[in-house]
Amino acid sequence: MTASTAPPTDAPPALRVIRRDGTERPFDDSKIAVAMTKAFLAVEGEANASSSRLHHLVAELTAHVVAALMRHPTPAVHVEQIQDQVELALMRGEHHRVARSYVLYREEHARARGGEGGEAPAAGGAVVHVTAPDGTRAPLDRERVRTVVTEAVAGVDDVDVAPVLAELDRTVYDGITADELSQALVMAARALVEREPNYSLVASRLLLDRLRAEAVSHLAGAREIPDHAAMAERYPSYTKDYLRHAIAIGLVDPELATFDLDRVTAALRPERDLQIGFLGLQTLYDRYFLHERGTRFELPQAFFLRVAMGLAIRETDREERAVEFYELLSSFDFMASTPTLFNSGTTRPQLSSCFLTTIGDDLNSIFQGYRNNALLAKYSGGLGNDWTPVRGLGAHIRGTNGVSQGVVPFLKIAGDTAVAVNQGGKRKGAACAYLETWHVDIEEFLDLRKNTGDDRRRTHDMNTANWVPDEFLRRVVADGSWTLFSPDEVPDLHDLYGDAFADRYRAYEAAAERGEIRVHRTVRAVELWRRMLTMLFETGHPWITFKDPCNLRSPQQHAGVVHSSNLCTEITLNTHADADRGEVAVCNLGSVNLAAHVTADGLDADKLRRTVTTAVRMLDNVVDINFYTIPEARRSNLRHRPIGLGLMGFSDALFVQGLSPASDDAVGFADRSAEALSWYAISASSDLAVERGRYATFDGSLWSRGILPIDSLELLAATRGEGELEIDRSTTMDWDSLRDRVRAQGMRNSNVMAIAPTATISNICGVGQSIEPIHLNLYVKSNMSGDFTVVNPYLVRDLKERDLWDEVMVSDLKYFDGSLAEIDRVPDELKQRYATAFEIEPRWLVAAASRRQKWLDQAQSLNLYLSGPSGRALDELYRLAWRSGLKTTYYLRTRAATSVEKSTLTGTDGRLSGVPSAPPPPPAAAVPAVPPTAPDLDPGQACRIDDPDCEACQ
Repeated sequence: MTASTAPPTDAPPALRVIRRDGTERPFDDSKIAVAMTKAFLAVEGEANASSSRLHHLVAELTAHVVAALMRHPTPAVHVEQIQDQVELALMRGEHHRVARSYVLYREEHARARGGEGGEAPAAGGAVVHVTAPDGTRAPLDRERVRTVVTEAVAGVDDVDVAPVLAELDRTVYDGITADELSQALVMAARALVEREPNYSLVASRLLLDRLRAEAVSHLAGAREIPDHAAMAERYPSYTKDYLRHAIAIGLVDPELATFDLDRVTAALRPERDLQIGFLGLQTLYDRYFLHERGTRFELPQAFFLRVAMGLAIRETDREERAVEFYELLSSFDFMASTPTLFNSGTTRPQLSSCFLTTIGDDLNSIFQGYRNNALLAKYSGGLGNDWTPVRGLGAHIRGTNGVSQGVVPFLKIAGDTAVAVNQGGKRKGAACAYLETWHVDIEEFLDLRKNTGDDRRRTHDMNTANWVPDEFLRRVVADGSWTLFSPDEVPDLHDLYGDAFADRYRAYEAAAERGEIRVHRTVRAVELWRRMLTMLFETGHPWITFKDPCNLRSPQQHAGVVHSSNLCTEITLNTHADADRGEVAVCNLGSVNLAAHVTADGLDADKLRRTVTTAVRMLDNVVDINFYTIPEARRSNLRHRPIGLGLMGFSDALFVQGLSPASDDAVGFADRSAEALSWYAISASSDLAVERGRYATFDGSLWSRGILPIDSLELLAATRGEGELEIDRSTTMDWDSLRDRVRAQGMRNSNVMAIAPTATISNICGVGQSIEPIHLNLYVKSNMSGDFTVVNPYLVRDLKERDLWDEVMVSDLKYFDGSLAEIDRVPDELKQRYATAFEIEPRWLVAAASRRQKWLDQAQSLNLYLSGPSGRALDELYRLAWRSGLKTTYYLRTRAATSVEKSTLTGTDGRLSGVPSAPPPPPAAAVPAVPPTAPDLDPGQACRIDDPDCEACQ
């Protein structure tokens, strides 16, 4: 086979190749096909030269290379970049021996040219002109480029100007536009991140240089390129101009102009722009900064000040509070949730994160539920819908004397509504449907996310969750029977929990045996449990959440019932579907950056107290400022005023202290940090009650009775049998004085704590998400702007201290998919400290979650990881979660069918590529079984950690 036989690809005719001598030539994809063919023949032999398989394989790989080159930011690419893409294509295709042959071929030719890495890039000796926006051309000002890069590397350890300029020279071409040049600078620094993580900060500063030019030029009406020093001086005046312009075009609330702008802008910290990592700044640029027809004119510190002013707009001393809030946000000690960041200070300040609804059993309620979902999702709300009241398949319809088709057809419409209303065009709409385990449609509900069967009874884009009562788990343990009912015949089960539910459920079972209930079906409990776990493994849904602990420990059980959680399983608030007293629960979220509150010696409790006190005030302000899209949400939020203060950066906090995640020390730190967060949050809300008044439904709550979250464990224990609750109940702080204070002063908020996923805001702050263990120590993350190489900086620090960080280590990390386990020269101590999620026994994650849960009045988004799932492993894990007192669980993540690019190239960003993994071990006998051929889990399309289009909660 020769290159000429490869089918033509659709390469852009303007694409040019920069040769090593600096000259350019038209792009010719046949040369790629020739090179690949030679590499295959060198490995597989001449006998394959005319094979059809090789012909089509080379054509397919060539097409992948061309497609990658077509996404290049400039119309000219260096020959080395083309060869990089060839190597990536071979590695992605799992042709490792061929890729190795190709790498050796490149190295031999590089040595033959007289240099270890080849000749100097061509552009270094050629005259390069830059095309201005008006079309004029001028020679590239290399001195300014060097100055910009020098400024970007200033004060950053282990980085230098020369490598960035060398990478730049590989991409610049004669006639490059000014915008392309600034982008090429960013890409040059980005390419160096995998060899040295600190180049992420360099890339961020280069992106900031580009952003400054974009924002300032837009406001000034002429192109300006201020450096950081110049911008630092004019930041206050720029911010005033920016606010005036944003108000004039209708993006910002005119009320912000009535602040004392001299006072608030004097508090700006321009130097904090330089502390934002590249992924964080790119995320802010893509999603959060205000723009006019795509042109960003909001700089980072102006953004944080706008959010802070919006949250302080009803404070007595607005300026003082705005500065206090700004300090907390811009320092990354605390970060508000995504809806708050999107909309604070704007003309539509919908700042709340999560909405929970109950759907009633009539068409008016069902279609009102669809409308509510659409209105709530429009302004970035994540949705949790309780569908249990809707009658099941085969139930009688009195009005028409017909037979119900069950809840599933209605769920199909709900899923389509979430997709159609994509949160104002900013991100995917997302909802989660909850159903109790006794509902007669539960088995069909389990199948909603399957890719087979009648597509009219599938919801491929909607999350689902089981709302599981304790009585069902008791039947599973005892291998008893379980009866399914239609809720129209057993309506009170929906509102009952604990012993009251168990008693009433048994009474209905007896009535069914007597023939007094029309629609019912009896199944073996363990068989239903097996199917629940099988579907969870195969489709990622429905999640397992526990009804009784959510209600028995709810501070608001006197005012209603918790019927579901939210989109990410951390919110546990009351809902009701009645027209007269209907309530849509609302939660207002924000997260403390735990990594910013620890040192090598442990938790900085005094700093945490200050942060939490201010954060609770900010979240309470959301309740009054919020733009409510439906009256049921406004009524509920103003009555109960719930907030959800959470945390992120837990894994970073462990790294700072040198703790292994699979250790008693890590579990102990989870306990102590959650205890401190709980104590300070409750204290802050109680003190706010003195200043602003108690929330309306305080009387009768657990708070009013002096029962704090740690005390509510006794209420759960009272309904659990022997061996059904295994949870540590130790304390270290002065809880007696806090109980007395809460009883005397009251609480400003019905609920104060919930640990959300923090998918995007943790990227902004540059820390690990929520309470998650680290996924990989080196990986490629995708978002709206492309692929980003991410390296664990704590690991790099420790490896440098041991003289182990080098190109071989980078190569090993890639080869072993970001894991240290198989790298012999890494000490065992570091392997344990930097163990990845699938290397940690999941019991450690449950143990840490159990310690946190005892302090929380709501729940936590807890993902569970199994490297080799089996029926026995799944069964034991979820029974352990129940016994450990957890209220909810989130995604089950099995060993993903992905791997890090195993390229040996330095500075190449690649996507995670699919590689089939071994099937899980066969299930053990007599336990819930997972089919041995079950595919690796795709965790779904909404609110998944590695989904760049999500973050519906945060």
